This record gives sequence, structure tokens and C-alpha cells, in this order.
Amino acid sequence: MRKSLAGAAAALLLVCGSVSAQSDKVVLDFRSMSPVTGPFVGTANPIRGMGGGGIPWLINEGRGELRHDGRLDIRVRGLVLATTHANPVAAFRGVVSCQIIAADGTPGILNLTTGDFPATPTGDADIEAMLDLPPRCFAPIIFVTNSAGRWFAVTGY
Repeated sequence: MRKSLAGAAAALLLVCGSVSAQSDKVVLDFRSMSPVTGPFVGTANPIRGMGGGGIPWLINEGRGELRHDGRLDIRVRGLVLATTHANPVAAFRGVVSCQIIAADGTPGILNLTTGDFPATPTGDADIEAMLDLPPRCFAPIIFVTNSAGRWFAVTGY
């Protein structure tokens, strides 16, 4: 009996440990972001349903990660307008865009948005949020947006 209890306890620890390890798993680790520019300026050519900022932007650094449990960390530095080299927006948001399988079995897009995070006039911001990810998030893309949902930077290079 003692051996079976010990075995059951070990199995329970293994299951709990793997759930914990799964929730901490990095889904997307990115070390670069691209600013809105060219044909992506404005709403004519949205990415995943999201229009770009109204004029071109520049970015010095964009990096972060998305974890299986919904933790999103984004660090941007020097995200500024290409014309003035200044950021006119007081706060940025993060968006995780997932390709999903809808309830009816068809493909869809789900964009999950954080709240506002302070952004400096020099375009620096740290976004740290928890999002409720869907059961499956295919091909995640991370955006930095304004509160209206227009994107200024997106994962890529």
C-alpha cells in the first residue's frame, strides 16, 4: 500500500510539474520588430485586420516574448515618427494576433489587446501583461499599437 501511495504521489507531481512547465513555455521569443512603413501606412493594407499608423514610424529596438500562460512582455526603444523622430502618443498597447479554429471549425483571427502602458516622447515603453490566450494560437504576431488599434510596430525585420 505504501508503494502504491508513493507511486500515486510521484505521478501527481509529474502531472503537476508538466502542467506548470507547459504554462511557463515560451510560445514566441522575438528580437526584432518592424515599424509601419510603405504600403502598410494607413488602413489600405491591414495585417490581421489591423491598419497601420497614419504616417511612417521608426524603431531602434523591439523585443519580447509570449508565454503559453498568456504572459506578454514587449520592450520597445525609439519607436518614433519618421518625420519628427518623436513619439506623440502617451501610451502604447500590445496586441497578440492568433490564427484560430472557430467554434464552427472554420479558420479565424483573434486579436487580444493589453491595456495602456506609458510611452516616453523618445518612444520607449515596457509592456507587461497577462492575456487569455485561446486553446490554440497558430502563427502568433505581436503588434505595438495606440489605443485606437492602429499599429506602429510588428514582429518581423
